[in-house]
Amino acid sequence: MYAAERHEAIAAAVRDTGRVSVIDLAAKFDVTGETIRRDLAVLERAGHVHRVHGGAVDPSLSTLDGGERPLAQRIAEYSEAKAAIGAAAQRFLPPAGGSVLFDAGTTTYQAARALTDHRELTIATNALGVAATLSKLTTVNLHLIGGRLRGLTQASVGADTVAAINRLRVSVAFIGTNGISLGRGLSTPDPDEAAVKSAMVSCANRVVVLADSSKFGLDDVVSFAPLSAVDVIVTDAGADPATVSLYTEQGIEVVTA
Repeated sequence: MYAAERHEAIAAAVRDTGRVSVIDLAAKFDVTGETIRRDLAVLERAGHVHRVHGGAVDPSLSTLDGGERPLAQRIAEYSEAKAAIGAAAQRFLPPAGGSVLFDAGTTTYQAARALTDHRELTIATNALGVAATLSKLTTVNLHLIGGRLRGLTQASVGADTVAAINRLRVSVAFIGTNGISLGRGLSTPDPDEAAVKSAMVSCANRVVVLADSSKFGLDDVVSFAPLSAVDVIVTDAGADPATVSLYTEQGIEVVTA
């Protein structure tokens, strides 16, 4: 099948169902996920789709949240890759006595699950799921950052949340993102979430982005940090080597799990 024919078929699928996934399309057309992401980029420029994490939605149905789905739906997606990323992220924890910020997100949640009682750390998070997981560790001095609870992501957002984060200075921040691109850096669908993420990036000595390979090349509604603010990206083994090289050329350490 020629690329143009594939584009027509993808556009038709989006019109019919409202949403398509990179994984399903790659299997259907027997091509790589990277090929499908390029197809979706072409279709987005033509106005036929709106790209979101893991696929695309009908632009007529897309609102400011970019087709964002609840945490409970997203947590099962790419679960093996996210678990591997979470395990690999442990190497970037600070020494005993250090401090860590955990952003909200399904991949940062996996990093929290992988953490064990092996050193004393002060950890702050705005994510309910992350806090519930870390509360079981006896060596962690845990701080849950308050604010307005955003039900879709089960995370605190708003002016109070941002103000609390701005008072912090931490060794490491584990940051989640809905999109990573060379042009717009890190991005996410919701402005309130973006403000929180931006504050977290600003208060960390080291910024470690945890993102599965489907996030590369995606731009979401709100940019919250340039690539120059990122020290490390931990992703999965499915990341395209050529894509990884583009980010290492920016001075970012990219770790594949």
